[in-house]
Amino acid sequence: MAAAKIKKGDSVVVLSGKDKGRTGTVQKVMPKDGKIVVEGINVAARHRKPSQTNPQGGIDRFEAPMHISKVALADPKDGKPTRVRFEEKDGKKVRVAVKSGETIDG
Repeated sequence: MAAAKIKKGDSVVVLSGKDKGRTGTVQKVMPKDGKIVVEGINVAARHRKPSQTNPQGGIDRFEAPMHISKVALADPKDGKPTRVRFEEKDGKKVRVAVKSGETIDG
C-alpha cells in the first residue's frame, strides 16, 4: 500500500461542500473507506429521544466522516491547499508540499 498523504494531526483545507474553504485538524483517517474525520467540519446533528441512558434527550452534534478527496493538506508556509509529494531526505521518506517545497514531517 502507498504511503498516506494525509495523516492524523495534519492541518487540512476543505475543497468542496458546505464547509468549503474552512480549515481543521484531522482527528481520524479511515484508509479502507477512503474517509476522514476533521475537527469542527461536516458536523451532523441527530435528534435523540429521552432514554434510560440519556434521560434529557436532545440534539447530538458530531463530526461525520467525509471523503478524503474533499480535503487537501494546508501548506505550512501560507495555509493554502497544496498537493503532497514524497522525497528522500537523509535516507527517510518525507512529505513535501508541492506549492512551497516545505517539508511537512520533521
